[in-house]
Amino acid sequence: MHLKSKSGSCFHTSFKSSRRSGRSWGGRLTRGLGFGALCAAGFFAEPAHADVSRPALTFKDPSTQGTLGAAYALALTNLLDVNTVPYDASYNATGFLKNGMFIRAGGGYSQPWTRDATINSWNAASLLEPEIAYNTLWAVIKKGGSGLMVNQDNQLWDQVIWVTGAWNHYLVTGDQTFLQNAYETATNTLNLRKKAAFNASVGLYQGQAFFNDGVAGYPVPPADTGETHGSGIIAYPGSDQMMVLSTNTLYYQGFRSAALMASALTKPAAEIAAWNDDADALKAKINEKLWIPAKGMYGYLIYNGQLDQSEEGTGESFAILFGIADTTQAASIFAKAHIQPYGIVDVYPSFPRYSDAEPGRHNNIVWPMIQGYWAHAAAQSGNEQVYAKEVKTLAGLANANKAFSEIYHAQTGKVDGGWQTKSHWNSAPNQTWSATAYIRMIYNGLFGINYDTAGIAFTPLLPTGWGDVTLKGVKYRGMTLDLSLTGAGKVIQSFKLDGVVSAQSSIPTTLTGSHSVEIVLGAAAPVTSGGSGGSGGAGGVGGTTPTSGGVAGSETATAGAGGSSALAGAGGTSETPSGNAGSVSTGGSLAAGLPAIPPPPGTPSSPASDSGCSFSPASSPGGMSDRTLLALMAVLSTVTVRKNARARERRRAL
Repeated sequence: MHLKSKSGSCFHTSFKSSRRSGRSWGGRLTRGLGFGALCAAGFFAEPAHADVSRPALTFKDPSTQGTLGAAYALALTNLLDVNTVPYDASYNATGFLKNGMFIRAGGGYSQPWTRDATINSWNAASLLEPEIAYNTLWAVIKKGGSGLMVNQDNQLWDQVIWVTGAWNHYLVTGDQTFLQNAYETATNTLNLRKKAAFNASVGLYQGQAFFNDGVAGYPVPPADTGETHGSGIIAYPGSDQMMVLSTNTLYYQGFRSAALMASALTKPAAEIAAWNDDADALKAKINEKLWIPAKGMYGYLIYNGQLDQSEEGTGESFAILFGIADTTQAASIFAKAHIQPYGIVDVYPSFPRYSDAEPGRHNNIVWPMIQGYWAHAAAQSGNEQVYAKEVKTLAGLANANKAFSEIYHAQTGKVDGGWQTKSHWNSAPNQTWSATAYIRMIYNGLFGINYDTAGIAFTPLLPTGWGDVTLKGVKYRGMTLDLSLTGAGKVIQSFKLDGVVSAQSSIPTTLTGSHSVEIVLGAAAPVTSGGSGGSGGAGGVGGTTPTSGGVAGSETATAGAGGSSALAGAGGTSETPSGNAGSVSTGGSLAAGLPAIPPPPGTPSSPASDSGCSFSPASSPGGMSDRTLLALMAVLSTVTVRKNARARERRRAL
């Protein structure tokens, strides 16, 4: 086995391959007897003492507060109290760590691990406890003769996700020194992985699935029916030759994040373009080699030239979040993905050696971390039904046990670690990424918090029946924000900053002190011939998000005779004031490579275009009527917003 672990803050940690794949929970406790076992369960965890934010989430509806609000409180306790713990000096290989605290992986795992460090920072910690997230990210980096680099071993799934988490940390904090060091780390790590893992004949990157370190997560081959080489997939000959959906989506986002880092550091244009070229080429190959047109979903992995058609929860989610899947593909995935009674699973369906009664540990079983990305992808795509269902499901799982566990049975909802190597495994308690996944659902999904270099752009989604909700005390850079959502849906009817209506649904990084953001949501107003003029469309928001990295897409809005100017979709950069009378369309790509919000069923659409400010004859009969004047005013408003969005794009230099 490869010894990667260092001594932890409570007890000495073990071989990494024994983490989620190699040994039972009982075996781990045996290695950490006495004080170590108690620490692992969270009994001696110290509260964080750095800059820690505890935003208060309050649903007006008591029932919603008792379910979704209660789960949120559990998630904060998990991250900030139970799993923010002291570290020892052995983790400070870079010399960058400060204040003595970091985030461990959970009640069963006393160190951060590269994936966990990244996921927990990216999901929530960079916002809630930025200094501790900073420490956690650097705790998994080494500093050698060639400079900074993500810790290297033969577990290939760990080494590229860090880049995405680091870019998100910069967007949240604006820490320029961190960005400079992170870019060095990203450059060294990605260049090494390009040399070691790129399969030029296929155009994809080799290596096991980002999430599935256990053999239970793989078909036969590369696994074998008896799982004779043990629980860790790295022990199986040829497993490092696989080309997996999730791993390749993370390479894509790693390259895109590196380009964004380079741009923020004003690196040469050729350097920025090189990273973007790597990302573009990989995106094309993912869609060419892994998309299954007849199925309307991506396949899981390619091995020995064969595409396994299983559904990989993280891979499908990342493909949507990162904008690899277009709007049509995303809608197809949401429509066709199999969701079990207690949520989306790791890999579906069960491999023949497993079953619903004895699910594989990395197969047809629920990991809340995956639920977090799936729900976020649904929210970004405007899929209210999928989003609401997954959020309520995870909240129910957490509330049932008053904690966020590592793994749950997909059919019963019971805490269950699944089966592997012909034995039943336990599910570790107080799993950090399970808790931060829920926080991601709330912050990035419900409130639609999207970070970019200019500030925060909001694209909320408040499901019908949840009631009004507030999130107060959000510390972001030099400000403290109180956020409120009223109404329902995803269409922003009104956006107020400190009580003043704003044409942009965003706030800049330059604010300081306390501020309020009030967002009113509702369905787009119907446009009928002869109706009264409505409000002008809100232009799309440019900029990048923690899961983004592409170029802002396009949206279309059309204003019809006698009706209101149509609302442009989030992320759009062009509006068409002419077009068919009364038509409204939403589509295109969200800012920075994220997928578009699909139009509601039955919504008429028109092609994306930017035709300037001339009205069609249908909308301007004869002279300048009151309705036409209102429409013109709306168009001028949307053009202003569009110019602001484009200005943000230019600032990003992408």
